[in-house]
Amino acid sequence: MEYDLDSGAHSTYSLHYHLILTTKYRRGVLTEERTQFIHEVINGFTDNYGVELTNLDGEDDHVHILFRAKPTTDLVKFINTVKGATARRIRNEYADELKTELWGDSFWNDSYCLISTGQVSLDVLKQYVENQRE
Repeated sequence: MEYDLDSGAHSTYSLHYHLILTTKYRRGVLTEERTQFIHEVINGFTDNYGVELTNLDGEDDHVHILFRAKPTTDLVKFINTVKGATARRIRNEYADELKTELWGDSFWNDSYCLISTGQVSLDVLKQYVENQRE
């Protein structure tokens, strides 16, 4: 089994995360167009955090964001930026459409779910050792 490993000056790693964000009050305000808009907003600043967005999908009341990160990535800061920037931009872009569904400055629920999705196994360790020999 082959793994896609990243490397830094003194490290080899594979850090994959699954972030789930829900809309405030679980309102069904996310359309395909708005989800694509969120994807574009996030892609605009991922490089600043050493993050690579690998997938973004969802339903009308939540999104699933899959991304890769570096060991130096400040995940909380990245997530707060994702929530703040996307909420601000989507509220500006779709203000008239959202005013009856969401009020105030809220767009996302205060909480979030972050799950690490990497796998550690003997195969990963073997691959790491083999890469060190090259």
